[in-house]
Amino acid sequence: MRIRIVDTFTDRPFTGNPAGVMLLDAFPDDERLQQVALEVNHAETAFAHRLPEGGRADWALRWFTPATEVNMCGHATLATAHVLHTTGAHQGPVRFATRSGVLIATPREDGSITLDFPTASLTPVEIPDRVAEALGAEPLAVFDTGPDIGDLLVEVADEETVRALTPDIRSLGAFSARGVIATAGAEDPTRGYDFVSRCFFPNVGIDEDPVTGSAHTALAPYWSQRLGRAELTGLQASPRSGRVRTELRGDRTLLSGPAVTVIEGDLLA
Repeated sequence: MRIRIVDTFTDRPFTGNPAGVMLLDAFPDDERLQQVALEVNHAETAFAHRLPEGGRADWALRWFTPATEVNMCGHATLATAHVLHTTGAHQGPVRFATRSGVLIATPREDGSITLDFPTASLTPVEIPDRVAEALGAEPLAVFDTGPDIGDLLVEVADEETVRALTPDIRSLGAFSARGVIATAGAEDPTRGYDFVSRCFFPNVGIDEDPVTGSAHTALAPYWSQRLGRAELTGLQASPRSGRVRTELRGDRTLLSGPAVTVIEGDLLA
């Protein structure tokens, strides 16, 4: 079976968020998928197989971290669409059947891919006890992102605070199903981005995710309301870093970015 490693939300190798991608004839048992994801050991590995023509979707798609299957993953969806288009396995927009419903990925003339994802629900909550201590910064506002995302969205004072965070990763797992998104407005929007974020997901085996598409389905509505614009660019300020273009369309959020394949080989086991 062919396996590929794709760096996403970037046009340069060794930056952005890497994902494993495997195109299959059918899904093997869950234990096998989890073993492969653990061996790949990136934030997510995507597994996809073609569906019969004439249905609501073209390909079935699942995502696994090294520890568990997840309900939604933006960067591994982008990676899968990139593989489908660059290998000729699929042309034009592709509809994926997933745990989060049918998700559409559309290639653009500039080489990027746009994902059509459900917008996360944002519910303001009281600042939990000890979250400031665990995160290493005082929250300005805290929101629950709903069951599909499963994160606590925390706004902090400024971009410098986001970049300087050194959280207690294990402690962050107590505050939500997946983890914590820390965010702030851009210090200088002329640099080409409107807000920054970092994402810590201890409950799915990811201490810090390099670039998180699913988190931007919550970040987009939050910052679009704050900044008064539907189209924004988010910078995820992880060590690998990457940018996500977002466009809020009511209950749907468009996430756009490029990808590059860096490794291709055979799974022998």
